[in-house]
Amino acid sequence: MFYRLLKYVLLGPLLRLMFRPRIEGLEHIPDDGAAIVAGNHLSFSDHFLMPAIIKRRITFLAKAEYFTGPGIKGRLTAAFFRSAGQIPVDRSGKEAGQAAIREGLGVLRRGELLGIYPEGTRSHDGRLYKGKVGVAAMALKAQVPVIPCAMIGTFEAQPPGQKIPNMRRITIRFGRPLDFSRYTGLEGEKAILRAVTDEIMYAILELSGQEYVDKYAALVKAEAEEAKAKARKFPRMPLS
Repeated sequence: MFYRLLKYVLLGPLLRLMFRPRIEGLEHIPDDGAAIVAGNHLSFSDHFLMPAIIKRRITFLAKAEYFTGPGIKGRLTAAFFRSAGQIPVDRSGKEAGQAAIREGLGVLRRGELLGIYPEGTRSHDGRLYKGKVGVAAMALKAQVPVIPCAMIGTFEAQPPGQKIPNMRRITIRFGRPLDFSRYTGLEGEKAILRAVTDEIMYAILELSGQEYVDKYAALVKAEAEEAKAKARKFPRMPLS
């Protein structure tokens, strides 16, 4: 009930007013049946923009930190994300990844839409990063199509660290469903999972036009933060 209220009365109209989204390829979203919508992730606003324009309910796997914040603010944030159809996912360690896959498969077995960001985290610089193979494992185990999606302009609308988004037009572009039925029964093969994931990321890349980086986003982000910390600790001395 709250999901529909949020989508059609509260948040949905506000997002449409702020971002005036241009939608392309919406016909690729199936009217019924299970499917995965796999997209790039550039902004905090992505969590709400895509659900606002898709007619069907879509459930996203979201980082657990959104559900575990302290105090009243933390509880309100957790309640909001649950009401908005988000499922908490612990992103630390191999077992956490398996838990995320189990949660996602539960959504797909109910014949619903599952939203996922294969990069695993938001891009800190607007580039597209290497995808994690969880999306491939779910697609092959559930035997469902994957619809690639590109969010365009949301990085500029709400860069990392900016709480209030800028009012600007964005584009949400959906591609043709990707069928991986030829790999049925091979979801245990690492090379197959990597190949399927790379195919999904290439489809997103074609839709978004981003620069691609063949590294995991979390690793590159950590390296950038470490470099900044070293620069602050050991500033360059001016040349005499």
